[in-house]
Amino acid sequence: MRAATLSAYAAPPAVEERPDPLPPASEHGVLVAVTGAPITPLDILCSTGTSYFGPPSLPYVPGVQGVGIVRSGPEELRGRRVWFPTTAGMHPGDGSLAQLCVADAADVVTLPDGVDDALAAALGLSAVAAWEVLSARASLADGEQVLVLGAGGTVGQVAVQAARLLGARRVVAVCRPGAGTERASRAGADAVVSLRLGEEVADLAERVRLECDGPVDVVVDPVAGVPASAAAMLLAPGGRLVNLGSSAGPVLTVDSATLRSRSAAVLGYTNTSLSPHRRAATLGTVLRHAAARELTVDHVSVPLADVSTAWADVAASVATARVVVRPSAGG
Repeated sequence: MRAATLSAYAAPPAVEERPDPLPPASEHGVLVAVTGAPITPLDILCSTGTSYFGPPSLPYVPGVQGVGIVRSGPEELRGRRVWFPTTAGMHPGDGSLAQLCVADAADVVTLPDGVDDALAAALGLSAVAAWEVLSARASLADGEQVLVLGAGGTVGQVAVQAARLLGARRVVAVCRPGAGTERASRAGADAVVSLRLGEEVADLAERVRLECDGPVDVVVDPVAGVPASAAAMLLAPGGRLVNLGSSAGPVLTVDSATLRSRSAAVLGYTNTSLSPHRRAATLGTVLRHAAARELTVDHVSVPLADVSTAWADVAASVATARVVVRPSAGG
């Protein structure tokens, strides 16, 4: 089979011929012909060798998730279109950026009709994170106001739409100017605030405040840094800010008096805290909304032959949308 192969840390993978993975010997595994595999921030992080999982053994095939058709495994799954996760880059073993991949049968999620492979791959774990942050970690209630940071990214786009589906009365987005603001608007944000280079926390907080209908009940924060520090100043009594990333900086600053006087909370979130059953259930919910045309995300598909260039674009943050590689289609 052909596969994207990482042979050096912090460098794009190259397409190489690799041995086909053996079909699973037990009923607990599946062999999947991969039709779509996204290049995610987690893939990039693991490939640097600096993640908290430790440096992965080289060479390996990256790709922490994908979609495809089950070729062998339990009879009830054979021939089905499925989403599947891998532990590539986090634990020894190869991932989804290959024409064939082995996955745990207990982890796969059957794709509903009405969702194509590329969209399912683009949503994946990013959509799970956005939905879980709102529905469970922040426990969004009907009629609350939501502020979504990084709203032009995949998590942010899903969070804007999910907030609506979960009953938010108003959704305000903060994101980079240009394509980011366009994506946030298309996702359905009531107002979009564009970031300004070098802006101070207090100045950004004031601009966001003017777009909000009073204090903010829930902040979805995949960025940290200045945007999150500004958002924390706007929390309502009982407000919750949930951080799940640090693309804008490793630190967010919260005034102690703000938290205490409003009984507000700053929380963390990671998908790794979910059980396989919970992850599958949440992804199933997301995909049903996608099938009903209630939830989508900007994405582009590229053949496996172009994976090196696509990977470099994602790593340099110049990719305009979630990139989905097609290992079994023209690669």
